[in-house]
Amino acid sequence: MQSTLNVVIIGGVACGPKTAARLRRLHPNANITMIERDALVSYGACGLPYYVEGLFSHINTLIETPVGVARTPAFFDKAKGFKVLIRTEATKIDRDKKIVVIRNLETSETGSLPYDKLVIATGGIAFHPPIPGINLKNVWFMTHPDHAESLVKEIQEQGLKKAAMVGAGFIGIEMAEALIHRGLSVNLIEMADQIMPGVLDHDIATYASKHLRQKGVNIVLGERVSAVLGENKASGVKTDRQEIDADAVIIAVGTRPNDTLARDAGLECMGRGGIVINSYCQTSDPNIYAGGDCAVNTYIDRVFGSPMYVPLGSTANKHGRVIANHIAGKGMPFGGISGTGIVKAFDFNISRTGLSERQAREMNLDIETTYWSGPDRPHYMPNSKPLLIKMIACKKTRKLLGVQAAGMGDVARRIDTAATVIRFGGTLDELSDIDFAYAPPFSPPIDPLATCAHILLNKLDGIANGISAYEAKSRIDKGDVILLDVRTPGEIEMMQLPYPTTTIPLGALREKADSLPKDKDILAFCKVSMRGYEAQRILNAKGFDRVWFIEGGIIGWPFEVKMLK
Repeated sequence: MQSTLNVVIIGGVACGPKTAARLRRLHPNANITMIERDALVSYGACGLPYYVEGLFSHINTLIETPVGVARTPAFFDKAKGFKVLIRTEATKIDRDKKIVVIRNLETSETGSLPYDKLVIATGGIAFHPPIPGINLKNVWFMTHPDHAESLVKEIQEQGLKKAAMVGAGFIGIEMAEALIHRGLSVNLIEMADQIMPGVLDHDIATYASKHLRQKGVNIVLGERVSAVLGENKASGVKTDRQEIDADAVIIAVGTRPNDTLARDAGLECMGRGGIVINSYCQTSDPNIYAGGDCAVNTYIDRVFGSPMYVPLGSTANKHGRVIANHIAGKGMPFGGISGTGIVKAFDFNISRTGLSERQAREMNLDIETTYWSGPDRPHYMPNSKPLLIKMIACKKTRKLLGVQAAGMGDVARRIDTAATVIRFGGTLDELSDIDFAYAPPFSPPIDPLATCAHILLNKLDGIANGISAYEAKSRIDKGDVILLDVRTPGEIEMMQLPYPTTTIPLGALREKADSLPKDKDILAFCKVSMRGYEAQRILNAKGFDRVWFIEGGIIGWPFEVKMLK
């Protein structure tokens, strides 16, 4: 291996430092230089909302190692063995001469760095909507430690009370919670008709929104912000329907790939943005690599997949490892992404992996879906908490395509398992046969993810006749259905659906089935709809052929319920 290999890395937040550190361990004689236009390198941008919330007191924590050492150029030089140039901008890539033209942002001096291998890790750029007032004081974009530190400082010094959070994606959800904890009232404004529109299906989003509202977040959907109001500093926002008072405006309406340098160098990029890379993160120039938020990724299932833009720190770090390996001669391809993501929203955990139902239907895939709700541990365990799981599979192959989950229970464990099954092309049968770790402090005897797979298998096999809460509500609103509650009287006294309901406890249903009409649709339900499913089977056995159970039961009902006790 040549000892004079020159590697230049443009960008020093996630993918860049990972590439440099890994490459140094594999190639001790390479000349590695990382340049970063900012003064900070290798900071944890994903932790910004949690600093705002007050979970740690010093913003510098985000640029420190776990033992408290700051990740500075000196740290990378001494501990990691590569050179870092901060406040240095790459202005041009000359592919013929194989140099990067640079400019020192402090002195305006220019120069160039020769490369044998070049890595573009320029990240993403927060989208700034072209609206009046966006540059007023008290308007923040949450992408840099300075933004979070400034916001906390102004909340304390100005006594800010009302926040308008524009955008209900990951950052919007996290910041809404952070600001509520800081004592501000929060309007969460999203131009789509649901929160997390690029992540969740409408049904799971509606279920999660219910919890956010219970925690005090006012969610404003289907409204586009057209201006930030105010003279010198923000006093509110104007949407296409109303004006909303606010003394703090935070904008998080998406990220765009920072691919300008690559485009100017003639590298292949997607029309909508993002540097095109192969499985080794090489660009259209094999001596130039790209990774992190500036690049697009391929969905893991290449039969159905196409390039996707999912900017996540986890993916950026994986890219860095793949790039370093390939430069060092260890060809280990990047396997693609499954669209996995998770967010904490007060007491809820909200997550997805694989295809959403909307994506699958847009691809004209023949799919079946189901929902499961229940406790993440046995009901008798004091730390048992509820969650709702939605599962999507291919009817013909029974292949797992996607899972979404939300609730107070352990969502991450189930989503990670589902992501693994999807990664290796697993089926529902294989998922249900996984040897999950079981003990009452951790899960029920049959893990919730396996139980959800069982329901979906039962639907595919024609045994279970379940419908979603959305379909159930549509039928109820149209009228002429029997809503059959098979819970116990004690349960019914605590919580009910706000509709006329026939109540027959499951234990009495065999005896009282003849009191129900056979010429009407019957929608059975219970707390989580295990008994609803059993009611469907009981009535089918007695000659009822117009019976469905409401998947997820009353716990998974995303709409309003009547709380009586």
